[in-house]
Amino acid sequence: MPRIPHPNFHCAAGCTVEATLTLIGGKWKGVILYRLLTEQVLRFNELRRLLPNITQRMLTHQLRELEGDGLIARKVYPEVPPKVEYRLTDYGQTLAPVIHALKAWGDAHVDRHTAAVPSATVVPRIQP
Repeated sequence: MPRIPHPNFHCAAGCTVEATLTLIGGKWKGVILYRLLTEQVLRFNELRRLLPNITQRMLTHQLRELEGDGLIARKVYPEVPPKVEYRLTDYGQTLAPVIHALKAWGDAHVDRHTAAVPSATVVPRIQP
């Protein structure tokens, strides 16, 4: 059963963290926002290439949610085949420090994890 976020944020300390995570949480939203932050404007298929493990349906769903929350803007060009571009809105740009902080923390976490795990020793294969 999904967790229902608070309908208003006049609640205990930390509730605003929940509000933020509701907007950018999940497996793909943060990555989509990061890509739009670094690339400025991306078309749907460019995002698909940058995120090879996401399904078309999930990417469409995540983009619609981000657009509905006012974090990204979608521009459709009237041509055949349709051309659609995505970019961060001014409101979405305010997440830049948050996204950069998440990336910095993630980089440090990966470095820490990599240093803690000894590299696997390669055992030569014996040919039959």
